[in-house]
Amino acid sequence: MAKTMGDRRFLSRLVLSALTAIIVGIAWQSGPLLIQSFLGPPVEQREVNPRADLPAEERSVIETFQAARESVVFITTSARVIDPWTRRSAEVSQGTGSGFIWDAQGHVVTNHHVIAGADGALIQLANGETYRARLIGADPAHDLAVLRIEGGEEAPPLPTGRSADVQVGQKVLAIGNPFGLDWTLTTGVVSALDREFPGEDRRTLRGLIQTDAAINPGNSGGPLLDSAGRLIGVNTAIFSLSGASAGIGFAVPVDIVNRVVPQLIEHGRYSPPELGIEYDQRINELARRQGLSGVLVLGVEPGSAADRIGLEPASFTSDGRLVPGDIIVEVGGRPVATSEDLMVALDTHEPGDEVEITFLRGGRPNTRNITLDDPPDGPSPDTAGPWAGSR
Repeated sequence: MAKTMGDRRFLSRLVLSALTAIIVGIAWQSGPLLIQSFLGPPVEQREVNPRADLPAEERSVIETFQAARESVVFITTSARVIDPWTRRSAEVSQGTGSGFIWDAQGHVVTNHHVIAGADGALIQLANGETYRARLIGADPAHDLAVLRIEGGEEAPPLPTGRSADVQVGQKVLAIGNPFGLDWTLTTGVVSALDREFPGEDRRTLRGLIQTDAAINPGNSGGPLLDSAGRLIGVNTAIFSLSGASAGIGFAVPVDIVNRVVPQLIEHGRYSPPELGIEYDQRINELARRQGLSGVLVLGVEPGSAADRIGLEPASFTSDGRLVPGDIIVEVGGRPVATSEDLMVALDTHEPGDEVEITFLRGGRPNTRNITLDDPPDGPSPDTAGPWAGSR
């Protein structure tokens, strides 16, 4: 009897094992189908379509950016603050901006407003290396400044174009560090030329290039390039109610940069060429209100350009009567109605240039050719400070 019970148990276990094996086998074969019935068909990667060659225009933009990128720098300025309790000083971050390599001596061009009020600056190159910079020269009137990298590797300067050749509608590229996003490229076209925009300390920036290439805070001081990768301007300002790009940006033309920067490197400041005359803006304004247009010559420096062509200043007779001097009404083909017009006209030329000047004498127009003088030497208050460096 005991043997019979044992045989039954053995037979039951054998049958159970066989059934289990059959079920496992069926599950092994049909498991993926069961899972698929619950989860749906398997997800596969999309087939990658081979890319066709980029259009020539896109390749040109890419190549231009890659070539120019090595010449663009990221500028971080700092200010020195003093703890009122410990009297210890420390450098704190002040702001960021952009710039570009000007020459093989490590000079960097940027906007004056990028470094204004700073006590120091760091320059980061495209290879990631960071170096201290020295302030070499500054010109608030054109919103330009020159720094110099202290030591470090040489970076290639940007090739330079001519802004006089720039035309409305041509394509441009802007490279900079908007909002600290380093080496950002934006593209657009030249929207207009010879624009004016209010600059620092109520100065008016003139002759600017207008572009719709996106320019934002941090782009200041970066280059505006033509489609050949040549420098045609320095990005300097935007017109925006929100502070972000609204498609209206402005750049200082490279022809102005080419006049200003060499003087900043050599002298630390910029001055336009001289006529060698004395005038008073207040007197000119009073005369203008009386309907008299032009710059009244009050004095002539002996040996100056004005003296060499015989300009006559205002004078008094022996009995005290005022004899009006010559009145300058045109320089180099530019009308001169105010003393500011005179400065703008001179600013478009360099010392040694020969230009045509028209003046009134006794109410009659006279025209002479005049060779412009070098500006007088003098100190440069814009480059004074602890981080000003030798040139």
